[in-house]
Amino acid sequence: MRSPLPHRSTPAVGRFRRTVVATATAALLLGSAACARDTTSSTTTGAGAQPKAEAADCPMNLSRKKATGTPIDIGNIGSLTGPGTFPETSKAVKAVFDRLNACGGVGGRPVRLHIEDDQGDPTVSAQVARRLAEQDKVVLNVGSASLLDCAVNSAYYGKQKLLSIQGTGVDPVCFNSPSISPVNTGPFTGVTVSLYYASEILKKEKVCRIRLFDVPGFVSAFDAAGTRWEKITGKKLTYRGAIGKTTDDVTPLLLQARKAGCQAVVIDGLEAQGAAVGKAVKANGLNDITWIGLTSYYTDGVAKQLSSAGDGLYANAEFEPYSDANADSAAMRDMRGLLKKNDIPLTSFAEGGYLAATIAETVLLNIKGEVTRESVDAALAKLKTFNTPLIGSPYSFGPGNTHAPNQSSKFVVLSGGKWTVATKDWITLPDGR
Repeated sequence: MRSPLPHRSTPAVGRFRRTVVATATAALLLGSAACARDTTSSTTTGAGAQPKAEAADCPMNLSRKKATGTPIDIGNIGSLTGPGTFPETSKAVKAVFDRLNACGGVGGRPVRLHIEDDQGDPTVSAQVARRLAEQDKVVLNVGSASLLDCAVNSAYYGKQKLLSIQGTGVDPVCFNSPSISPVNTGPFTGVTVSLYYASEILKKEKVCRIRLFDVPGFVSAFDAAGTRWEKITGKKLTYRGAIGKTTDDVTPLLLQARKAGCQAVVIDGLEAQGAAVGKAVKANGLNDITWIGLTSYYTDGVAKQLSSAGDGLYANAEFEPYSDANADSAAMRDMRGLLKKNDIPLTSFAEGGYLAATIAETVLLNIKGEVTRESVDAALAKLKTFNTPLIGSPYSFGPGNTHAPNQSSKFVVLSGGKWTVATKDWITLPDGR
């Protein structure tokens, strides 16, 4: 892995405004949640059960044999330092490709992974993207998890005919680019499917939405997510609230939701805000409202901070919940085992990196002939259905101008300071709308 890059001048970078940093920082997997007593359709993992971890020795029936041919160059852009970091995503990608290289690589050719740290800085992000494309001549970007890679580099990737299987899509551009297809649901579809869960599964009649961010580039996307739910269900939000500044106290908005008669509220925010919301719900006796947040609150940190005071806190899980001992597919066992073997924290971010890398691995191993940027692009253009138990919607790339294949979520809920599974089945938006 390269050390953080110096700030070098790059042509045409000046157009990237510094506000992109604030935009992406606020988007750090905009998840939030709070507390609710309603555990309708909830199922819990057995007490004391341990998730199974058993990594395969080699993928796809390959045999142990060190790859020694000409390397295939793959890129990865991560925010490894800076205002918001995703180091475990890049580490998970490396673990997948290291194992592949120990099992013969791609037709004897090892994958040479170039991990670049964009530092959460738009200038550096543009620099490293150009380094990967023009200097390292990577054939594909895999598992990138950056605060602003999509917003800064999407147009450039199009010109370079360089595609990206994104490990963590954050900003709206990640899901509206012909060159990028994220494996995760993302914060905006996450809002829509969370509202759908509240109204159609939990059967709440008065569903509400609170936005805790007022950040350029995200406000309209979040508002559109609520409008999308209204179009799907034919229903109207009972209340829409929005905070003035991200540092403001959330309590007045929570009390407004009570006054409006909300029965369920989908609320976003960073991880620290989620804990604050949970505490405010408890302190103000708002537990009779169902509070549903997004995926960044599905963390051990939130569970420990709130403990039993957070009972009823819901969170959206974009992938198969990694903490569920009943999730026992071969893919889940392999992921847990591989991450454990490499001392990588088991998080949603790591799960996204593992999934992106295993999809790329499958694509590379099935290319007949030379592996080049052109042959990889052609293979991904034909990739319209990739099924895996780690997500509820088939992954795809294909030739489209936009890519948001993951339209599904499961939901987890806090009980006794531990995350338990609230939905046995995936909640998928109708017809992928």
